Amino acid sequence: MQDDVVLVTGAAGFIGFHVARQLLDAGRSVVGLDIVNDYYDPRLKEARLEILRRYPGFSFEKIDLADRDRIAALFAQKRFPVVVHLAAQAGVRYSIQNPHAYVDSNLVGFVNILEGCRHNGCRHLIYASSSSVYGANTTLPFSVQHNVDHPISLYAATKKANELMAHTYSHLYRLPTTGLRFFTVYGPWGRPDMAMFLFADAIVAKRPIKVFNHGAMRRDFTYVSDVSEAIVRLTAKPPQGNPNWSGDDPDPSSSAAPWKVYNIGNNNPEELLHVIALLEKEFGPATKEMLPMQPGDVPATYADVTELMNDIDFRPATSIEDGIARFAQWYREYHKM
Repeated sequence: MQDDVVLVTGAAGFIGFHVARQLLDAGRSVVGLDIVNDYYDPRLKEARLEILRRYPGFSFEKIDLADRDRIAALFAQKRFPVVVHLAAQAGVRYSIQNPHAYVDSNLVGFVNILEGCRHNGCRHLIYASSSSVYGANTTLPFSVQHNVDHPISLYAATKKANELMAHTYSHLYRLPTTGLRFFTVYGPWGRPDMAMFLFADAIVAKRPIKVFNHGAMRRDFTYVSDVSEAIVRLTAKPPQGNPNWSGDDPDPSSSAAPWKVYNIGNNNPEELLHVIALLEKEFGPATKEMLPMQPGDVPATYADVTELMNDIDFRPATSIEDGIARFAQWYREYHKM
């Protein structure tokens, strides 16, 4: 086991790429794992990997998370001290059309990661949960102290299941696990199926932007480098277990076991129409197609990040104005505009 080696699953993905690059910039060795599927344009994923391959400390494994034997063999060979598990089948809306993809990747794949960590001396597993676990909750801001038993999409249900599965392994095997509830991450090298990229594509192509809930949407847009900074800081802070935790009055965010969940959001929700206006400053006027709310979606997200600030002295703080300007600059460069 090499103490400086980190496994980053989903390394060809948006957040995984940024986390891997920040770890490599800090002198850590990274093994990246990804299946590089066609959920969105694989050329974008390959372009991210091309950057990571320039680092001598990076190596890549193309493995399906659901391939139990290959995942087990990789863990047995490398015995990763730290695992940052960001690979998953993403997307609330896609889960309505393709439920089985979420079971294979987010449930079967996750238990394969848990088993690899359990049997090979992993000292800290960090994994992606999602703000979507708050589901039907309407109390804002969303707090890790809130109950999250009412998901409204299968994607959200798989992420809630990941938190429960991780807790079981933390309790039974003392495996330190940290779950991260991400809030609408955006920025350079972003996902084409997410709002920022979709809106930019539509404006540039002079297609209408689909604006759901007739624009009455607020999102806690979180800039990707803030997210990667929080994750890298957390790699060095495995949970120890809360000595004050009580089954009589259980704290939903911690446990007597070495298990913890955090919100990673900007703590500052933005009106969707304001975000579109900022993109219009970068790319020109947009035509808006006002539509009703989509199934599985929620009108607002807003993160309470108190726990993150208390434990690693950090909170995401990039303004939406700065973040969109940086995203737009990257978008123009990537598309050679």
